[in-house]
Amino acid sequence: MEHVPALDEDLKKTLGPATAKVLAEQLGLHTALDLLHHYPRKYAERGELTALTELADQLDEHVTVVAQVADARILTFNGGRGKRLEVTITDGNGRLQLVFFGAGVHKPHKELLPGTRAMFAGKVGMFNRKLQLSHPAYEPLGADASDQDAATAFAGRLIPIYPACAKLESWKIAKCVDAVLPSARETVDPLPPALREGRGLVPLTEALLKIHRPATKADVEDARQRLKWDEAFVLQVALARRRRADSQLPAVPRRPVPGGLLDAFDAKLPFTLTEGQQTVSKEIFDDLATEHPMHRLLQGEVGSGKTMVALRAMLAVVDCGGQAAMLAPTEVLAQQHHRSITEMMGELAEGGMLGGSDQGTKVVLLTGSMGMPARRKALLDLVTGEAGIVIGTHALIEDKVQFHDLGLVVVDEQHRFGVEQRDALRSKGKQPPHLLVMTATPIPRTVAMTVFGDLETSVLDQLPAGRSPIATHVVPAKDKPHFLARAWERVREEVGKGHQAYVVCPRIGDEETADPKKKSAEADGDKRPPLAVLEIADELRGGALAGLSVEVLHGRMDPADKDEVMRRFAAGEVKVLVATTVIEVGVNVPNSTVMVIMDADRFGVSQLHQLRGRVGRGSAPGLCLLVSEMHEASPARARLAAVAATLDGFELSRIDLEQRREGDVLGQAQSGVRSSLRMLAVIDDEEVIAQAREEATRVVADDPELERLPGLKLALDALLDTEREQYLEKG
Repeated sequence: MEHVPALDEDLKKTLGPATAKVLAEQLGLHTALDLLHHYPRKYAERGELTALTELADQLDEHVTVVAQVADARILTFNGGRGKRLEVTITDGNGRLQLVFFGAGVHKPHKELLPGTRAMFAGKVGMFNRKLQLSHPAYEPLGADASDQDAATAFAGRLIPIYPACAKLESWKIAKCVDAVLPSARETVDPLPPALREGRGLVPLTEALLKIHRPATKADVEDARQRLKWDEAFVLQVALARRRRADSQLPAVPRRPVPGGLLDAFDAKLPFTLTEGQQTVSKEIFDDLATEHPMHRLLQGEVGSGKTMVALRAMLAVVDCGGQAAMLAPTEVLAQQHHRSITEMMGELAEGGMLGGSDQGTKVVLLTGSMGMPARRKALLDLVTGEAGIVIGTHALIEDKVQFHDLGLVVVDEQHRFGVEQRDALRSKGKQPPHLLVMTATPIPRTVAMTVFGDLETSVLDQLPAGRSPIATHVVPAKDKPHFLARAWERVREEVGKGHQAYVVCPRIGDEETADPKKKSAEADGDKRPPLAVLEIADELRGGALAGLSVEVLHGRMDPADKDEVMRRFAAGEVKVLVATTVIEVGVNVPNSTVMVIMDADRFGVSQLHQLRGRVGRGSAPGLCLLVSEMHEASPARARLAAVAATLDGFELSRIDLEQRREGDVLGQAQSGVRSSLRMLAVIDDEEVIAQAREEATRVVADDPELERLPGLKLALDALLDTEREQYLEKG
């Protein structure tokens, strides 16, 4: 009787330690269940039978041929230690060689005798200028009338191609899957029967058999539809449970006080809030007034005024005696926020200080590079409640930092923080504080439903009055060098009008010992190293921008130097800032009107959109020039053309996601663990995700602990280990 491995059985038992080790280390597969969920990425069709004379056009392709064995011989090499079987086949018009090596020669040597007619399927290769099939699959054909039927059935089979690695080819993984496939019968179906039947989905066991060993394309489609639903539904149940748990937590309601700090701030604003800002502020104030913690994601276009909305929420909390903390990913951004918030508040940011307003509060900055006296003062202001607002980096999370009454945590650029960091800050409240997560990267609706599915979402897509349009152009530096010369002329013209410019490069250029192998490979190949801040700054000072004040800014500079450069740039003393992506978010210098992005093809679509948002922030129109040496027909240039064609961040984030797929959105870039989405594509499967969210919300409301759905509970445990659960809390 065949051995049916238990679903949680270690693969060592079924496949042996060597194979199991490769599967675990290279592909993260440890159990029979893991392997069952390692789906083929595509299917090769043995397809139409191919005449041997046509094979020259099919190099590196999977083909199927029907032919007769002309001769077969075993050759030895390595002093007789190695064996190779060479089989020559013919279809009457052409001849082809098949080769088998090592222990794999014995079976075909017995079966492929001269005169035997068979079908052969494999990948066409070339050796010694002759076409060959190496280790082809074959099916001997009898001489009876069913020959043609057998041939057709064999040719029509779909060959699963698995995500593989150098140490384990796809066909070996297929054999491993064969060993655990009987276990598919033991799987517990996570979908409630009514849901499965109502949506016409096949049972899980059937889906697993069909995805790994389909007889037809319709089998693959049935299986995919079912497995997508599993992933979407289990993920949405986890998020729905998280939302429900959050809604049970207690929080102190924070309602704005009439005639308080918020009203005083609003009264001195020199402009009116956009309709979007007013709507989103109302959503936030409604959340703050409840006895459960707010969990809201505020996503807004670059420059849509998110900081203003967040500041008004912070002031409302201070009005009720609470404190607000804003967590920023970099020192440059924390300093920028501190500067712009104190400027916006004026004397209201000087509470308790000489010349400050009676209604005001203190706004303090806390970063890792601050001197000890300033740091000690800031910590004291927080613990006594003297400071109502603190803006800081990871330094806010340290054990030493204590609050008088933390009521609101604002996390800027959420995707740059790990779960532990965010939760460490929230744990400093006497009761769970309200949470506002901000991102300037527009997120397509389906991604918001999967990545940020436990947060309510507010969107700011309206730019404040006074914002200027930004024109974007691609500068093909290699094909048309005079375009690049013109780009530098444009920078000079803008500076001549009293404006300022950014030049962005992908690399710093102070790497002391770059990998010599890599360097020589780059020198020999087409790909040169990315352009660097320090090199480009020197070139510009001595050439195209000679005579202008050109300064550099990058992440490895001393924090005090960084702050000084930013201060001088903001004051207009520095005319051209050559920087890395350290300026990508939050930097606000309204007098900057032009940005030149060198090697723009080395940046992602969303990143380019973020960078571009640093110009056109004042009354003068903005200009963004994307410099690239890539060929016009390349995918990289198509990406740049997409950025140049639209200012709609949501459209661009969609393009970005379609090109990068989900790996970066749900995988290691954010969660630190392998993405659990193997079948679901968050862009293409919008409908499935939306429907799964509705069903999940209903199921969790009806049975929060999933007591009546043991299969679903099991699937949650399998998919959402501790790390993944934490990630869903917003890692």
